[in-house]
Amino acid sequence: MDTAIQNYVRTLTLRSPDHYRVGPFTVRHNPDWELKFANYAIPDRGAEPTARDIADLVAAFRSRGRLPRLEFLPAWAPAVEPALLAAGFTAENRAPVLACTADGLLAPKPVDGLRVAEPVTADEFASAASVQHTGFGGEGGPDDGEIAWLRAASAGGGVAALATVGDIPAGAGGCSAPDDGIGELAGLAVARPFRRRGVGAALAAWLTRTAFERGFHTVWLEPGGPDVERIYAGVGYRRTGEKLNISLGPA
Repeated sequence: MDTAIQNYVRTLTLRSPDHYRVGPFTVRHNPDWELKFANYAIPDRGAEPTARDIADLVAAFRSRGRLPRLEFLPAWAPAVEPALLAAGFTAENRAPVLACTADGLLAPKPVDGLRVAEPVTADEFASAASVQHTGFGGEGGPDDGEIAWLRAASAGGGVAALATVGDIPAGAGGCSAPDDGIGELAGLAVARPFRRRGVGAALAAWLTRTAFERGFHTVWLEPGGPDVERIYAGVGYRRTGEKLNISLGPA
Protein backbone atom coordinates (compact mmCIF):
# COMPACT_ATOMS: atom_id res chain seq x y z
CA MET A 1 0.00 0.00 0.00
CA ASP A 2 2.82 2.45 0.83
CA THR A 3 4.38 2.00 -2.60
CA ALA A 4 1.01 2.42 -4.31
CA ILE A 5 0.30 5.64 -2.38
CA GLN A 6 3.73 7.11 -3.13
CA ASN A 7 3.37 6.19 -6.80
CA TYR A 8 0.01 7.96 -6.79
CA VAL A 9 1.43 11.17 -5.28
CA ARG A 10 4.35 11.23 -7.71
CA THR A 11 2.09 10.60 -10.70
CA LEU A 12 -0.21 13.48 -9.77
CA THR A 13 2.80 15.72 -9.26
CA LEU A 14 4.07 14.87 -12.74
CA ARG A 15 0.63 15.76 -14.10
CA SER A 16 0.51 19.16 -12.40
CA PRO A 17 1.11 21.89 -15.00
CA ASP A 18 3.78 23.76 -13.07
CA HIS A 19 5.89 20.86 -11.79
CA TYR A 20 9.61 20.79 -12.52
CA ARG A 21 12.54 18.45 -12.12
CA VAL A 22 15.76 19.00 -10.18
CA GLY A 23 18.20 16.07 -10.19
CA PRO A 24 16.42 13.03 -8.71
CA PHE A 25 13.50 15.15 -7.45
CA THR A 26 10.12 16.15 -8.85
CA VAL A 27 8.78 19.40 -7.41
CA ARG A 28 5.09 20.21 -7.14
CA HIS A 29 4.99 23.98 -7.55
CA ASN A 30 1.85 26.05 -7.13
CA PRO A 31 2.37 29.59 -8.47
CA ASP A 32 -0.98 30.82 -7.09
CA TRP A 33 -0.73 29.34 -3.62
CA GLU A 34 2.19 29.94 -1.26
CA LEU A 35 0.99 27.44 1.36
CA LYS A 36 3.88 25.12 2.14
CA PHE A 37 1.67 22.05 1.89
CA ALA A 38 0.94 22.95 -1.75
CA ASN A 39 4.63 23.18 -2.69
CA TYR A 40 6.98 20.26 -2.08
CA ALA A 41 9.40 17.84 -3.70
CA ILE A 42 9.26 14.07 -4.01
CA PRO A 43 12.40 11.99 -4.58
CA ASP A 44 12.57 9.35 -7.27
CA ARG A 45 12.21 5.83 -5.96
CA GLY A 46 15.54 4.68 -4.53
CA ALA A 47 17.13 8.11 -5.09
CA GLU A 48 20.62 8.72 -3.67
CA PRO A 49 21.03 12.50 -4.00
CA THR A 50 24.42 14.18 -3.87
CA ALA A 51 25.12 17.36 -1.93
CA ARG A 52 25.03 19.18 -5.26
CA ASP A 53 21.57 17.75 -6.04
CA ILE A 54 20.22 19.04 -2.73
CA ALA A 55 21.86 22.46 -3.14
CA ASP A 56 20.27 22.76 -6.58
CA LEU A 57 16.89 21.76 -5.14
CA VAL A 58 17.14 24.40 -2.41
CA ALA A 59 18.12 27.06 -4.95
CA ALA A 60 15.13 26.14 -7.14
CA PHE A 61 12.71 26.57 -4.24
CA ARG A 62 14.31 29.85 -3.11
CA SER A 63 14.26 31.33 -6.63
CA ARG A 64 10.49 30.77 -6.73
CA GLY A 65 9.87 32.22 -3.28
CA ARG A 66 9.00 28.89 -1.70
CA LEU A 67 10.19 27.04 1.40
CA PRO A 68 12.50 24.15 0.45
CA ARG A 69 10.38 21.21 1.51
CA LEU A 70 9.79 17.52 0.79
CA GLU A 71 7.03 15.05 1.53
CA PHE A 72 7.64 11.34 1.01
CA LEU A 73 7.48 7.91 2.58
CA PRO A 74 11.01 7.15 3.88
CA ALA A 75 10.98 3.55 2.69
CA TRP A 76 10.49 4.83 -0.87
CA ALA A 77 14.01 6.31 -0.91
CA PRO A 78 15.92 5.46 2.28
CA ALA A 79 19.06 7.44 1.36
CA VAL A 80 17.25 10.76 1.00
CA GLU A 81 16.49 11.61 4.62
CA PRO A 82 20.13 11.29 5.84
CA ALA A 83 21.30 13.43 2.92
CA LEU A 84 18.72 16.12 3.72
CA LEU A 85 19.61 16.15 7.41
CA ALA A 86 23.28 16.53 6.53
CA ALA A 87 22.33 19.57 4.42
CA GLY A 88 20.59 21.23 7.37
CA PHE A 89 16.99 20.19 6.79
CA THR A 90 14.78 19.57 9.84
CA ALA A 91 11.97 17.06 10.08
CA GLU A 92 8.64 18.82 10.64
CA ASN A 93 6.92 15.61 11.64
CA ARG A 94 6.39 11.98 10.79
CA ALA A 95 2.74 11.80 9.95
CA PRO A 96 0.74 8.59 9.92
CA VAL A 97 -0.77 7.59 6.60
CA LEU A 98 -4.32 6.22 6.79
CA ALA A 99 -6.28 4.43 4.11
CA CYS A 100 -9.81 3.15 3.63
CA THR A 101 -11.18 0.63 1.14
CA ALA A 102 -14.77 0.24 0.02
CA ASP A 103 -15.43 -2.72 2.28
CA GLY A 104 -14.02 -0.90 5.31
CA LEU A 105 -16.07 2.31 5.27
CA LEU A 106 -18.24 2.79 8.37
CA ALA A 107 -21.35 4.92 8.71
CA PRO A 108 -20.93 8.01 10.92
CA LYS A 109 -23.44 9.26 13.46
CA PRO A 110 -26.09 11.48 11.86
CA VAL A 111 -25.85 15.24 12.40
CA ASP A 112 -29.14 17.12 12.67
CA GLY A 113 -29.64 19.59 9.85
CA LEU A 114 -26.42 18.72 8.04
CA ARG A 115 -26.43 18.72 4.25
CA VAL A 116 -23.39 17.70 2.21
CA ALA A 117 -23.24 18.28 -1.53
CA GLU A 118 -20.74 18.98 -4.26
CA PRO A 119 -20.31 22.72 -4.96
CA VAL A 120 -21.52 23.80 -8.38
CA THR A 121 -21.70 27.58 -8.52
CA ALA A 122 -18.83 30.02 -8.14
CA ASP A 123 -20.30 31.16 -4.80
CA GLU A 124 -20.42 27.59 -3.52
CA PHE A 125 -16.81 26.93 -4.47
CA ALA A 126 -15.80 30.22 -2.82
CA SER A 127 -17.73 29.28 0.35
CA ALA A 128 -16.05 25.86 0.49
CA ALA A 129 -12.59 27.38 -0.01
CA SER A 130 -13.31 30.01 2.64
CA VAL A 131 -14.14 27.32 5.21
CA GLN A 132 -10.87 25.58 4.36
CA HIS A 133 -8.88 28.83 4.49
CA THR A 134 -10.09 29.92 7.92
CA GLY A 135 -10.24 26.34 9.22
CA PHE A 136 -6.51 25.96 8.68
CA GLY A 137 -5.67 29.28 10.31
CA GLY A 138 -5.78 31.64 7.36
CA GLU A 139 -7.01 35.21 7.54
CA GLY A 140 -9.12 37.13 5.06
CA GLY A 141 -10.47 35.38 1.98
CA PRO A 142 -9.25 32.17 0.33
CA ASP A 143 -6.34 32.12 -2.12
CA ASP A 144 -7.01 31.52 -5.80
CA GLY A 145 -5.14 28.24 -5.46
CA GLU A 146 -7.58 26.95 -2.84
CA ILE A 147 -10.58 27.52 -5.09
CA ALA A 148 -8.70 26.10 -8.07
CA TRP A 149 -7.83 22.92 -6.14
CA LEU A 150 -11.47 22.25 -5.31
CA ARG A 151 -12.54 22.90 -8.89
CA ALA A 152 -9.80 20.64 -10.26
CA ALA A 153 -10.79 17.82 -7.92
CA SER A 154 -14.42 18.07 -8.94
CA ALA A 155 -13.69 18.33 -12.66
CA GLY A 156 -10.97 15.68 -12.81
CA GLY A 157 -12.90 12.70 -11.51
CA GLY A 158 -12.32 13.45 -7.85
CA VAL A 159 -14.78 14.91 -5.35
CA ALA A 160 -15.32 18.30 -3.74
CA ALA A 161 -17.75 18.87 -0.88
CA LEU A 162 -19.47 21.71 0.95
CA ALA A 163 -21.33 20.91 4.16
CA THR A 164 -24.01 23.29 5.39
CA VAL A 165 -26.25 23.52 8.43
CA GLY A 166 -29.24 25.74 7.87
CA ASP A 167 -27.60 27.22 4.75
CA ILE A 168 -24.53 28.22 6.78
CA PRO A 169 -21.20 26.77 5.52
CA ALA A 170 -20.09 24.28 8.15
CA GLY A 171 -17.37 22.23 6.49
CA ALA A 172 -15.54 21.53 3.26
CA GLY A 173 -13.02 19.17 1.76
CA GLY A 174 -12.06 17.25 -1.30
CA CYS A 175 -10.73 14.03 -2.70
CA SER A 176 -8.21 14.53 -5.49
CA ALA A 177 -8.54 12.96 -8.92
CA PRO A 178 -7.72 9.25 -8.87
CA ASP A 179 -4.85 7.37 -10.43
CA ASP A 180 -5.17 3.62 -10.78
CA GLY A 181 -8.13 3.71 -8.38
CA ILE A 182 -6.34 5.57 -5.58
CA GLY A 183 -7.18 9.09 -4.38
CA GLU A 184 -6.28 11.38 -1.49
CA LEU A 185 -8.77 12.97 0.87
CA ALA A 186 -7.37 16.38 1.76
CA GLY A 187 -8.28 19.86 2.93
CA LEU A 188 -11.11 18.73 5.19
CA ALA A 189 -11.99 21.60 7.50
CA VAL A 190 -14.89 22.36 9.82
CA ALA A 191 -15.94 25.92 10.66
CA ARG A 192 -15.31 26.71 14.33
CA PRO A 193 -18.98 27.04 15.42
CA PHE A 194 -19.69 23.53 14.13
CA ARG A 195 -16.76 21.62 15.60
CA ARG A 196 -17.20 18.66 17.95
CA ARG A 197 -20.65 17.98 16.56
CA GLY A 198 -19.80 15.13 14.18
CA VAL A 199 -19.56 17.29 11.06
CA GLY A 200 -15.99 16.22 10.32
CA ALA A 201 -16.79 12.51 10.47
CA ALA A 202 -19.93 12.93 8.38
CA LEU A 203 -18.07 14.98 5.76
CA ALA A 204 -15.18 12.48 5.61
CA ALA A 205 -17.58 9.57 5.18
CA TRP A 206 -19.53 11.40 2.43
CA LEU A 207 -16.36 12.24 0.49
CA THR A 208 -15.04 8.69 0.83
CA ARG A 209 -18.32 7.04 -0.11
CA THR A 210 -18.74 9.32 -3.14
CA ALA A 211 -15.18 8.52 -4.24
CA PHE A 212 -15.95 4.80 -4.11
CA GLU A 213 -19.14 5.40 -6.12
CA ARG A 214 -16.96 7.07 -8.77
CA GLY A 215 -14.68 4.08 -9.11
CA PHE A 216 -11.97 4.57 -6.47
CA HIS A 217 -10.89 1.43 -4.64
CA THR A 218 -8.73 3.17 -1.99
CA VAL A 219 -8.78 6.60 -0.40
CA TRP A 220 -5.85 7.69 1.74
CA LEU A 221 -5.07 10.71 3.89
CA GLU A 222 -2.66 12.28 6.36
CA PRO A 223 -4.42 13.28 9.61
CA GLY A 224 -3.50 16.53 11.32
CA GLY A 225 -3.02 14.96 14.75
CA PRO A 226 -4.20 12.20 17.12
CA ASP A 227 -7.66 13.73 17.67
CA VAL A 228 -8.21 14.01 13.94
CA GLU A 229 -6.92 10.48 13.39
CA ARG A 230 -9.57 9.19 15.79
CA ILE A 231 -12.28 10.89 13.74
CA TYR A 232 -11.11 9.17 10.57
CA ALA A 233 -10.69 5.85 12.36
CA GLY A 234 -14.33 6.11 13.36
CA VAL A 235 -15.41 5.95 9.72
CA GLY A 236 -13.06 3.13 8.73
CA TYR A 237 -9.59 4.56 8.06
CA ARG A 238 -6.63 2.50 9.27
CA ARG A 239 -2.88 3.18 9.46
CA THR A 240 -0.81 1.85 6.58
CA GLY A 241 2.51 3.66 7.05
CA GLU A 242 4.29 6.91 7.84
CA LYS A 243 5.16 9.99 5.77
CA LEU A 244 8.10 12.30 6.41
CA ASN A 245 7.54 16.05 6.10
CA ILE A 246 10.91 17.82 6.11
CA SER A 247 12.03 21.36 5.28
CA LEU A 248 14.88 23.86 5.37
CA GLY A 249 14.32 27.18 7.12
CA PRO A 250 15.18 30.63 5.72
CA ALA A 251 18.75 31.14 4.58
